[in-house]
Amino acid sequence: MAGKSQTRQPLGRIAAREFMFTGEASTALHEATKALARLAEDPPQLARLGAVAQNLLRSESVASSRIEGVAISHKRLARTSFQEAGKRRGDNRAAEVLGNVEAMKKAIELGNTAASFAVSDILAIHETLLRNTDNRGIAGVIRDKQNWIGGNDYNPVGATYVPPPPEHVVGLLEDLCQLIDRNDLPPVAQAAIAHAQFENIHPFADGNGRTGRALIYAILRRSEEIRDYIPPISLVLVREPKAYVGGLGAYSHGDVSAWSATFADATARAASAARRLAEDIERRQEAWLERLGQPRKGATVRQLVDVLPEQPVVDVPVAQRLTGRSHVAVGGAIKQLEESGVLVRINQRKWGRVWECPEVPELIDAFEKSVSTR
Repeated sequence: MAGKSQTRQPLGRIAAREFMFTGEASTALHEATKALARLAEDPPQLARLGAVAQNLLRSESVASSRIEGVAISHKRLARTSFQEAGKRRGDNRAAEVLGNVEAMKKAIELGNTAASFAVSDILAIHETLLRNTDNRGIAGVIRDKQNWIGGNDYNPVGATYVPPPPEHVVGLLEDLCQLIDRNDLPPVAQAAIAHAQFENIHPFADGNGRTGRALIYAILRRSEEIRDYIPPISLVLVREPKAYVGGLGAYSHGDVSAWSATFADATARAASAARRLAEDIERRQEAWLERLGQPRKGATVRQLVDVLPEQPVVDVPVAQRLTGRSHVAVGGAIKQLEESGVLVRINQRKWGRVWECPEVPELIDAFEKSVSTR
């Protein structure tokens, strides 16, 4: 009825629930698991794992933030990342996305431990996400007030979803952590269910979507479904928002299979996309080396070619830190890269000169567009 919030099934405990999947969902989960296995078992030959992993992580974080209405370019993100590393004042909007990157890293770090997953781990992810934003005051703090999605800012009339009252949140999060500790569920299904349940609990005043999507990777890492590469699942979901919202809605109404199938399809496509990105980075690095005249192995300029996809904005100190080479050697390598057009100087100061590799954000932008095509 107009003017009232949509009714959904009461949010119950799921830690010990048995989940049955339709044939379609089971097939989708199986295909997603195979795609993740191929991603883990087929590393690139030329591109450094760090370079590919970092760009996948950034793509995932940019997409996750875009779902929440925070959209920035990869060029802008790379420049802000460089500024933050140098303790310079950066771009607040980009810094918010960098907080998403750090939250993703925190989630994966937590997934690397054998300890039981706890509510404190969820709080740590959320605290990492918001600690350098204007909302730092609520970072890692469970809400103590009723919130809702949609409608107006004053009351839940007309809201599309009203989460459980604050006094139930801690108990539901504890139950969610028990589900995450289970080892009898297909990991992709476990990640799908945990993400949807978290979004329904909506435990924070802000940052629920990004925290819930970071939680996916803690679960997939705990089960060793992902290793070096992060399949950019949010990148697929952001291209099909109706399927994402519809899938979460189906879960809210008790259709776990429909949501699991949607999530599994996005996961399989993201894993395939991640493999393509590794290949794209390798081809770009091969082209750079060709333009440089195939420098010898061990040359400083070749070392910079290795790291540019991971750090596309550099100055001499940053390049020294990345390569371990002297100021003189790095200066010569940067000059070669500038003369070949791989690097472009982005300021005109005599001191504190900074260069960027514009082809890297262009490559990532093109990669992200390609993900929208099945």
